[in-house]
Order: sequence, then structure tokens, then C-alpha cells
Amino acid sequence: MPIVFTSMQLLVFLLAYPFLWVISILPYRLFYMLSDFLFFLIYHLAGYRRKVVTENLQLVFPEKSDIEIKQIRRQFYAHFCDVMLETVKTMNLSSEDMISRFRCVNIELLQGLEKERNVLLLCSHYANWEWIISINNYLKSQGYAVYQDIGNPYFDKLIKRIRSKWNTIPINQKETVKTVMRNDQNNKKGVYGMVSDQSPMAKKAQYWTPFLGVTVPIFNGPENIARKLDMAVVFVKVDKLKRGYYQAELIPITTTGKNTEEHQITNKFLQLTEEQIQQRPELYLWTHRRWKHRDKVPEGIN
Repeated sequence: MPIVFTSMQLLVFLLAYPFLWVISILPYRLFYMLSDFLFFLIYHLAGYRRKVVTENLQLVFPEKSDIEIKQIRRQFYAHFCDVMLETVKTMNLSSEDMISRFRCVNIELLQGLEKERNVLLLCSHYANWEWIISINNYLKSQGYAVYQDIGNPYFDKLIKRIRSKWNTIPINQKETVKTVMRNDQNNKKGVYGMVSDQSPMAKKAQYWTPFLGVTVPIFNGPENIARKLDMAVVFVKVDKLKRGYYQAELIPITTTGKNTEEHQITNKFLQLTEEQIQQRPELYLWTHRRWKHRDKVPEGIN
């Protein structure tokens, strides 16, 4: 059975890859026309996760009218299609093109920190989180992209190859602590990027707190790593300037993880993420079930 399953995964990959490659080399005018067509298919015809998106928006924005919710939802799906295709575009995106389309306004902050210690870069599923790896173009130390495996091993390998561009090494989330410690033993500094707004399993959650006004389990792995290994922690605030163009601002959370109080790093990350979402909610990833465990809050937690 595993052999048949793997064979089917390979077949799906072989059928899809040529289309993905062609998409990645399209001129931008055709590229975003394709994104518009994808939006029509996903939003109007398929209604992909529309119920989930609507419920999420209504949950965290109870003060907004139905008209406002629908407007945010529509804007989100248009942006969502752009980001999906922009991730594919990365397959054949040149460094020059990336530099012109994703810029960091205060990269010197990170360049200063990387000389002194290991740095943990935190971001959320907001704007274009995949293109944040391009920040490594400006760093001398090795960049690492912390990821979770995806089901199809062939697509997983492709995603790793895409994320390996621009001085970046993909590492599994479980390998992060071991990698940092091994690099420390070899006097090798690194910058480690993590998307940190995932929803952990309720039964394994160690911390529950309000996120956008709703109490949910919080993934505090990044904080545990930063405190244990005394890493500097920086939040990457990304905004979408216009279609296909993004700007990042680096916001320091701490320069010494070991000197922070429990939950201090996590709470600051959540605060900065919430501020982003409140400013431009259409840029957040509303299709994931971030609040699915809200009804399982342990006793004694408000």
C-alpha cells in the first residue's frame, strides 16, 4: 500500500510540475491575469473554505457589518491567490527581481545583531511570508528557514528547493534546537526564521491567551528556543505596497532571550501580529482554522 501511495504522489507531482514551471516564467502582466482567473475559480465557483473564512472574520471582528466582512473576505481571496502564485514564481525569480519587489527598510538592525549572537526571526501568515527568506541576501551569517513537512514528499522537496534560495537552509522544526547548538559549538552564527502563528494541538498546549479577542492555545516553541539558547528575537512586519511589491520592517523583541520573563516574547509577538491584522485584515491567512480550539479552554483560563 505505501508503494502505491508514493507512486500516486509522484504521478500528481509529475503532472503538476510542468504547469508550475510555466507559471513561474510568465511575464508579470500574464502572471497576475492568471491570479485574477484563479480568484474567479476559487472564490466564485469553488467557494474554497468560504465558510471558514467568513466564520473567522465574524468571530474576531464582531463589530463589523456583513458588508464589511464580505469586502474583507473578497480582498483576502484576491491577495491569497497572488501569494500562492508568487510562491510558485520564486522557482525562477532572480535576485535582482526579488530585491526590487521585497525590500527591508532597516536591515542594518539585523546586520548588527547577527555579529553578536544567533537571531530568531518571527513572522505570521501575513502579506507574503514566503518572500521573507530574501532578507538573507543582505546577511553574512547563514540563514535557516524552519518548516514543517508536507504530505507529498515530492512537493515537499520542491518547497525546500524554493526556500533554499538566497543563502537559506530549510530545517525541520524538530531540528532547530539541535542545529543552533551544533552551530554554537562550531562558533557559527545563524539567523533562523519561523512562521509562528500556528495553532497547536489543544491537549499539548502549554499556554492559552486571547488572540484577536478570542482565547486559544498558543504555539510557544519559538519563545522556549529563544530563552533556552539566549537568542535575539526580531519580528518581521511586512506590508503590501502594491500588487507584487512588499516592504518589511524589523522590530526587535529582545536582544537576550534568557533575560525575558515567561510568555514575554510570545505576548509581544501576538501584539505585533494583531496590530498588523487590525490595520489591514485582508492580508492575513484566514483560511486556516486558527480558532478551532476556542471551545476547549481549560478551566481557570478566561
